[in-house]
Formats: sequence, structure tokens, C-alpha cells
Amino acid sequence: MNQLAVAGKTMSSREIADLVESRHDNVKTTVERLVERGVIVRPSMQVVQIPDSMGRPRSTTEYHICKRDSYVVVAQLSPEFTARLVDRWQELEEKIAPAAFQIPQTMSEALRLAANQAEQIESQQKLLEQQAPAVEFVGRYVDAGGSKGFREVCKLLGANEREFRAFLIDTSVLYTLAGRLVPFHQHTDAGRFEIKAGVTHDENAYAFNQTRFTPKGIEWIAGKWMARRLNEKEVTA
Repeated sequence: MNQLAVAGKTMSSREIADLVESRHDNVKTTVERLVERGVIVRPSMQVVQIPDSMGRPRSTTEYHICKRDSYVVVAQLSPEFTARLVDRWQELEEKIAPAAFQIPQTMSEALRLAANQAEQIESQQKLLEQQAPAVEFVGRYVDAGGSKGFREVCKLLGANEREFRAFLIDTSVLYTLAGRLVPFHQHTDAGRFEIKAGVTHDENAYAFNQTRFTPKGIEWIAGKWMARRLNEKEVTA
């Protein structure tokens, strides 16, 4: 990230993608979805040059997101990476701190500086408190005993089946195929799901495939579901 972007208190969607180990287009889609829901403000978009697979420069776009909204985006994508985002912001801000800091010249300036620092501490503490339920939530519901079906996971998470199904489809985790939920290949490749084959036991017996969450997938989706619930609480607060 360039110095101007840091000084302007923004972080690019591409850097967020690197931090949460996600595809950049998925991050951009999440940003646009949050903007549509009114959870974050529409960030500025910039055209940048990046190398393609052959090392040749190509033009593409990326969002530049303010500090507050970057937390919301990361919480939506993967709450376990929020601490990494906090560390990155601190690292970036420390680089410009010597140039940006000015010694207060009056009592009112000193009091204003103290108030700002108190607000930052309070904001950081609030963020930690928000993440604590997510950590407890994930630890509580992860079952390493084997894979689980859609309804079993809904019961574990205490989620409404209709809302959870819509959430999985809306976040490009699963899609419907012949009336069944099927994971996108990147999630299968990541070990979050497995496909079990079976046969119905009735007079019209037929073969079918069932999508099941692996223990790793349950832990992962539990974090994303909790992030969704936290975001909804912020919007309605």
C-alpha cells in the first residue's frame, strides 16, 4: 500500500483479500453487498496496474476502504482474521505516526488529544468485546466427530433453515443444483465440505448426492454466521 493511502486512512480491497486469504473479486462483491445493505459507505474505486500470470501489466480496479468499514468487511468475510487486520492497521499507522504527530501547543489541544486517545482505546476495547462471542461461538459448536448435513448444522448454530440457506447462497458458499445445495469448488478444495452418495430406500429408489459440512467447514461457517449476526446487531442498534 502506498504512503498516500495510509495517510488518508484507507486500505485497498486487494490488501484485505491478502489478509483474509480470499479472492479479490469475492472481497469486492462483499463490499458492494454491504454498501447495498447500507452497512458501509460506498468506497472510492481506483484503477491500478498489476502483473498477470505472464508478468505483463494489466489494468484492474480496487476499492479503497476507510478504517471502520474495513473492520466490517473483514468481519463479514472471516472474523478470525480481524486480529490480523488490527495488527496491519497499527503497523501502517506507526509508520506515519512520527510525521503526523504534533505536540499540543495549548491546554485545549492537549485535552482534545487526550479525548481522542481515550476514544481510540474505547473503540479497540469494544472491538475485542465484539469478537469474544464469535470465538466462544466457534469453540462451542465445532464437533470434530464427523461431517454433518445442512439441518444438523442449522440445529448446532440455532439458525433458521430458510435464513441460513439464503445466507449460504447469498455469500456464494453453496448453490442449488437439481433442487439440492452444492458447494462451490473452492470450498470443497479447502476441505470445508464433502459430497456423500446414497440411495433412497423406497419403491422408487434412486441414487443421490448429499452435501455435508466437515468439522473444518462447521468451524468456518460458524465464524461467518456469527459475523453476520454481529453486523445485523450493529445495523439495528
